[in-house]
Amino acid sequence: MPPRPISKPKLARRAPEFPPPLSSGYLVRDAHRAFQRLLERRIAPYGVTRGQWYFLRVLWSHDGLSQRELSARVGMMEPTTVIALRSMERAGLIRRVRSEHDKRKVRVMLTAKAKRLRNELLGVARSITDAAEEGVSARDLAAFRRIIARMTANLDRIER
Repeated sequence: MPPRPISKPKLARRAPEFPPPLSSGYLVRDAHRAFQRLLERRIAPYGVTRGQWYFLRVLWSHDGLSQRELSARVGMMEPTTVIALRSMERAGLIRRVRSEHDKRKVRVMLTAKAKRLRNELLGVARSITDAAEEGVSARDLAAFRRIIARMTANLDRIER
């Protein structure tokens, strides 16, 4: 009797339903929106918008970046960055300075006002994170951070 042909294992067909609780993307988006809503409410009394927050976070670590570098680090298109920087300039949070070495480059510099807000606003952000992490073990948080970083890396790799 001839040998039976080796058959390929059948792939399990997934049901077309994909409820939100089973979607990592949906859950991350839902959590992100909750963080952002609370952050927006808590930083508003300081005269800082959520859009400005993203730029401040980067500039607090890397003051003096070019507009292009800042745009890339925040993940915004350059025209959006220009609009945000105008509002930050009007609010007295940044000033834009032409590079002495390359007149085409504009460096974004924090003002004293923005520097004074740093510790206070980072404290606000920390308190939101602390509230979100309440009741979650350090071990689970460490696993979550590893997992979310891995998922991001996977998606970034696919995108490239």
